[in-house]
Amino acid sequence: MKNILIIGGSYFIGKVFVLELLNKEGYSIHVLNRGHNPFSRPEITEYVCDRHNIAHLKRVVPSLKWDVVVDFCAFVPDDVKSMINNLPGTIEQYIYISTCTVYEITDDFPKYEDSPKLSGPLPGPNGDYGYNKWLTEIELVNQCHEKRIPYTILRPAFVYGQFNYAPRETYFFDLILSNKDVPVPSDSLALFQFVFVRDVARICIECLGNNKVYNNAYNLSAEELVSYKKLIKVFEEISGTGVKTKKYTVKEILRSNIPLPYPLDQHELYSGSLIADTLNLQYTPFAKGMKEALEFYKKYVFQP
Repeated sequence: MKNILIIGGSYFIGKVFVLELLNKEGYSIHVLNRGHNPFSRPEITEYVCDRHNIAHLKRVVPSLKWDVVVDFCAFVPDDVKSMINNLPGTIEQYIYISTCTVYEITDDFPKYEDSPKLSGPLPGPNGDYGYNKWLTEIELVNQCHEKRIPYTILRPAFVYGQFNYAPRETYFFDLILSNKDVPVPSDSLALFQFVFVRDVARICIECLGNNKVYNNAYNLSAEELVSYKKLIKVFEEISGTGVKTKKYTVKEILRSNIPLPYPLDQHELYSGSLIADTLNLQYTPFAKGMKEALEFYKKYVFQP
């Protein structure tokens, strides 16, 4: 049995990864998080601990051969540095879930894995998120080279699907299911890309102990280019009903603080072909994945 330690794992991508991994044989699943959303399943060993409390970490986590550490919640460089240097036992591979927002904003599209990265925080709230994730990637590479630990970095584009706590597709689901007007930008030409959460989980599983992906970084992004206009068409298709829309200019949206979750004035396009070719996989078509997300939301989350 391979020991897999998942750091985080109780929210969104991490949760779907753990649930998908339960369907695979040969893995002993261990989850380390603060215990706010326990799995409480006999097949999963859970350690309740704040990763920043090193003394508690060393008491709670057993000294094992960790065939893979999968880290969903490292946000600053010290998060990976302290984990690699203080986790009891040995680490045979470190998989880090980063983000496509590590890339510099330029007019060159799509962004490939070697495209220029951020050189500092972006303006606005949470503008340091992508830059800190990039700095964390750098620290991970340095630590893993020093300790001779193979690493794999995964950079998802916009992730959608079951358990998404960010008000992105669910913002639209709530309006559509309540038969309310959906705000749509009338003059936005922005294109963006997605990756289905179950594809992210599937890719993570395929990377476990796979030397094909050692010491590399990969974008996770399906090929389809999506605009707000296409988004509405997909919502109409998967809901089986017309979607009531109300058009606004981008200036009106910004002035009124309408919380549209995707880019309004710039493209966010990434090539996810490298990981697809390396693992010989295909991404879930956008409409198919979004329909699954909507059905899950209707069944388990939405309250009329």
